[in-house]
Amino acid sequence: MAEQKDVSKESNTFKPFVPANTTMKEFTLRALFFGAVLSVILGAANAYIGLKVGLTVAATFPAAVMAMAILRMFKGSILEENTCRTTAAVGEALAAGAIFTIPALLIAKNPETGKPIWENIRYMESTVLMITGGILGVLFVIFLRRILIEDKTLRFPESLACAEMVKAGQGKQTGAKYVFGAMALSALFELFKNRRGLLAVRESVQGFFPIRVNNFKLNIGGEPLTSDPTGGVFVETPGASGMLMGVGFIIGPKLASITFAGGIFGHLVMVPLFMFVFGGYASYLGGEIGWTSIANGVFANQVRPFAVGTMLVGAVSTLFKMRRSLGNGIARAVRDLKQIGKAKLEEKNRLDRDIPYAITTIGIFILVIPIAIIYYLLCQDLIGAIVAALVMTVTGFLFAAVAGYLVGTIGSSNNPISGLTLSTLIIAAFLMMAVGVTGAPGIAAVLGVAAVVCCSSGVAGDIMQDLKVGHILGGTPKYMEYAVMIGVVASALVMGIALQLLHSAYGGIGSIDLPAPQASLMAALSEGIIGGAMAWPLVIMGILFGIGLFIIGAPSIMLIAVGMYLPLYVTAGIFVGGVIKSIVDGIVARKKLDAEKAENTGILLSSGLIAGEAIMALIIAGTVLAGQGTAILPRLIQDGNPWLGLIIFAVITYLLIAIPLKSVKKNA
Repeated sequence: MAEQKDVSKESNTFKPFVPANTTMKEFTLRALFFGAVLSVILGAANAYIGLKVGLTVAATFPAAVMAMAILRMFKGSILEENTCRTTAAVGEALAAGAIFTIPALLIAKNPETGKPIWENIRYMESTVLMITGGILGVLFVIFLRRILIEDKTLRFPESLACAEMVKAGQGKQTGAKYVFGAMALSALFELFKNRRGLLAVRESVQGFFPIRVNNFKLNIGGEPLTSDPTGGVFVETPGASGMLMGVGFIIGPKLASITFAGGIFGHLVMVPLFMFVFGGYASYLGGEIGWTSIANGVFANQVRPFAVGTMLVGAVSTLFKMRRSLGNGIARAVRDLKQIGKAKLEEKNRLDRDIPYAITTIGIFILVIPIAIIYYLLCQDLIGAIVAALVMTVTGFLFAAVAGYLVGTIGSSNNPISGLTLSTLIIAAFLMMAVGVTGAPGIAAVLGVAAVVCCSSGVAGDIMQDLKVGHILGGTPKYMEYAVMIGVVASALVMGIALQLLHSAYGGIGSIDLPAPQASLMAALSEGIIGGAMAWPLVIMGILFGIGLFIIGAPSIMLIAVGMYLPLYVTAGIFVGGVIKSIVDGIVARKKLDAEKAENTGILLSSGLIAGEAIMALIIAGTVLAGQGTAILPRLIQDGNPWLGLIIFAVITYLLIAIPLKSVKKNA
């Protein structure tokens, strides 16, 4: 009776856009088909951007716009659009979970042989990890959906914004022209600036200003060094990239500035410092290697391990700052477990209808079996596989619940799944050591656990956000839950192929072209704990630096660390996008225009810029694979012309400033 009273009370205070008693097309083949296609596209695109930049962009908004635009051509209903969007958006969440962990198996080294744990992406193992992790995230959330959705203290900021955009889009204007137009433009730019495409534009230019100090001697034990310290400053222009500028626009000037500050510290402070202290690089290398190459080597071998230590503190500090929300989420998960048995399996009201708990529970137990088998294949130890499966199940449910709660509090874009996964990795690593599973098998098992939990947490946060959107619009939860599973399977079946394409075509994941900072962090920690192979002095220095940042209250230690880890042209390009966003905000505020409308238009444009460049990069990677590792597209200009990059900057700057302002004036 108490349950019925609560539902009645909710219905008296809340009315969905489509009432519960309305009969309307919703779970249709066309909605699922187009949603699955979009899930694959958005997932693959976010895999590229995540490996290159270390960030993924929430796909809820572009997925909603694309779903409306496509189904509008078939006279689809708003609930069909809801199903399509739900299916599509999960591709980004699964990509985030996958790229933070699975590429770590390509980066981590076997302590005995020094070779990578995986030479290439193992399609079967990686696909099973992604599918099982993603579906588990859905099943875990089903137990908690009603309680989280009906909690008035959870604002679900991004869900509310998306629902309002969908409602507004029921008129003629959906904003699709902004997304698809920007996609086409960005894809064209990428075709002409990608080093494996029709190269005509050089994306960035590197330089080095050597410095020799003639009147300074380093004294060690009272004896001066015989040679003068040498070195210099490494500089690089911002990347002429629609994707980078789009990311900067979306995250805003503050976060873009923080990321760039990390890049400045890593490249303009740490690299010159290491070169100055150790000095004499030119003489050691016989003058055969240029200063720019030396600077890149110092960055890769000394600055990046330092940044890994700072990233570790950043992940821990993120969890610490959110300790109250995390504690509330954990307490809620435990408390809600006690209420599960009291809930009805089927409600007469379709708005309260989930996949039955009995089916959900059986599904969880069934999925643990293939996961345990994969863990056994990874570590070749039965006890280790069982321990890994248990750790995955417990932490997977716990962190899925926490992710769902955090989405209700701060939105999916701010969901700290890398921090949650890091906690799982550390727990799994020490348990693997406790049961005697060490070396390469232990590293592989630990990363396998992290992969499932990361995918589970990412998908759990995504579906919780989409379920809230559906709750506002009047969607049926059961259909949305099935839709997300379909999106997970569709994206996972292609994700492994996309990762292998990128790994083969761009010098390997973990290289300067695809730095994959989160995966590198996971690899470094698993190597360090299980195999003992880590540049611990540099990592500890980075940890101490991170602690110092925490003590002084520095904003977003994780972003500072990621900025230190990424190439300078990446962080500088993101910063340019942040500056453009700041200019738009300033004009809107000064003229007292509709800030929300301007921002939404800018986000749609930026999402298109990101997706277009990423998709073209994947297509070009496919041509490289077709050429058996050799670029088959002719270069228009050898090495590219850097001055042509100014055209890209000018066009995208105009696009991101003029169009949002025009959209506001048109609707004024």
